[in-house]
Amino acid sequence: MAFRLGGEDESEDHPIAEINVTPFVDVMLVLLIVFMVAAPMMQAGVPVDLPRSAAPRASSPQPPVLLTVTRDGAIHLDQDRIEEAALSDRLVALRQANENVTVHVRGDRNVPYGDVLRVMGRVAAAGISRVALISEPDAGGRR
Repeated sequence: MAFRLGGEDESEDHPIAEINVTPFVDVMLVLLIVFMVAAPMMQAGVPVDLPRSAAPRASSPQPPVLLTVTRDGAIHLDQDRIEEAALSDRLVALRQANENVTVHVRGDRNVPYGDVLRVMGRVAAAGISRVALISEPDAGGRR
């Protein structure tokens, strides 16, 4: 507790009724920095440059499996890189574990259309009928 020194009546000590905000500001600045650093890391998935679309957003009752085709043609199942030859077996295992599994395909806009369709064909061949293409919202907002 802080007390005033000096003044009119030095025999009585009165507490200072001021709040020191410096520790509060320090904590807030540290939290701001933590959130600024952590926010980009919270983005799920493999980074790709998605194409834009004015289609409405699809909803699903359970979280979908993300199948990503990157610019260099690599395929990722959620966060794990997977070879195209092993993709069919993994997709069949996913369908057997959950009959209503939903797969969202994210293809970089620079990947040839045929490569994305080939991956979607593997999803259909595994018996998964709930497949969606993921895109960025159209900046113009036109429908």
